[in-house]
Amino acid sequence: MTYETTAGHPATDRSDRARGERTAPRQRTVLISGASVAGPAVAYWLGRYGYRTTVIEVAPALRGGGFAVDFRGAAHLAVLERMGVLDTIRRHRTGPGAPMTFIDGQGRDLATLPPAFAAGEVEILRSDLSRLLREHSLTAPGSGPVPGATPEYLFGDSLTSLTETADGVHATFERGAPRTFDLVIGADGLHSTVRRLAFAPEERCVSHLGYYFAAWDLPAGAADLGARPVGYGEPGRLATVGRLPRRAGEPGYTGETFCVFASEDELPYDRRDIRSQKRVIARAYEGAGWRIPELLDTLWQVDDLYFDAISRVDVPHWSTGRTALLGDAAYGATLGGMGTGSAIVGAYVLAGELALAGDDHRTAFARYEQKLRPYVTRCQEGGRGAGEFFAPTTQEAIDARNTALNTPSTVTAMLEEGHDISAAITLEDYPSLVAGAASAVG
Repeated sequence: MTYETTAGHPATDRSDRARGERTAPRQRTVLISGASVAGPAVAYWLGRYGYRTTVIEVAPALRGGGFAVDFRGAAHLAVLERMGVLDTIRRHRTGPGAPMTFIDGQGRDLATLPPAFAAGEVEILRSDLSRLLREHSLTAPGSGPVPGATPEYLFGDSLTSLTETADGVHATFERGAPRTFDLVIGADGLHSTVRRLAFAPEERCVSHLGYYFAAWDLPAGAADLGARPVGYGEPGRLATVGRLPRRAGEPGYTGETFCVFASEDELPYDRRDIRSQKRVIARAYEGAGWRIPELLDTLWQVDDLYFDAISRVDVPHWSTGRTALLGDAAYGATLGGMGTGSAIVGAYVLAGELALAGDDHRTAFARYEQKLRPYVTRCQEGGRGAGEFFAPTTQEAIDARNTALNTPSTVTAMLEEGHDISAAITLEDYPSLVAGAASAVG
């Protein structure tokens, strides 16, 4: 089968693929930190190419409910199709969705945000996506020069140190016994442990973009708060409520809320203390109109809360020695940066380059960064504008946003720009290239 690039042209750069024509390698071991999206995705591809992977996740299990994430544009969909999960994801999609209406304090409509802004071509709950990718990684067909292996998943543990040796990386864990791996991949998100241990402290890699966001499920007694998808905003703060059709059958599901608020300064709170986070959110919305007091009442009733700064990750180099970063750990943009799609594309490219390079991980890591960095850097730019779009800091800016959303030609141009950005990468047909290299040494 011949694949095309996302621009619609045949993939190039095949002439230098003699790097795949080498003696058959032994089965190499890879430790992957993070089991959300990027981790299971790269575990799938590496398993398919004959690597033995171990995925470690600090959470005791995959998280349920929560955010919906989306894929948009030819590059995202092409990788999902080559993985063989696109149809499955479509079957679990959140649905076509409903437009969200920005309202004033009396509940009157001001502007409408089309579903395509949030949902792309395919939208799915992050928890569903994590589960599907993990399940898929466990059935990856081996097509590399050595047989594939089923990934090992270890939940409820975390790395404490990484020490590179002459022929591997020695890893120690909070709970498990120390082990040595050929390679390590940090796919553990914005607050990456691998990045902190092997690259630099978080404060040198993560930039605050002036906003925070929060999300939680409405408790069962939340009356009609989520009956209609609406967003109420004041300068510097927005709160939205609504329901996902996909979750309608969940016991006790009433809807969910999503909040964005401005803060130029980084706020002090404990990332592992949910009450500390709730206090920060409550202070940010003190005195707000509409039904915000009711919404804040629900905040104190929930046990599961997602809260973080809107931030951007910039790492000078995505690899050091035998360790590489992937997804948000390397090039995250918390909101609006197409992070989920970029993670899927990055996993595809990283695994493909490793498989083609054989034992030369340095060449593979360099090619991965060379091919992907321009693409994800452009995607990241959306993260800077996300907070300003959702929660402009002046009434004039809110009015301008609403005017833009009420102008069809402007909405069309904004959607087209997003699709162009998501498609702006050439995708090589790594499965065919790896299979060809394997045949050459068979």
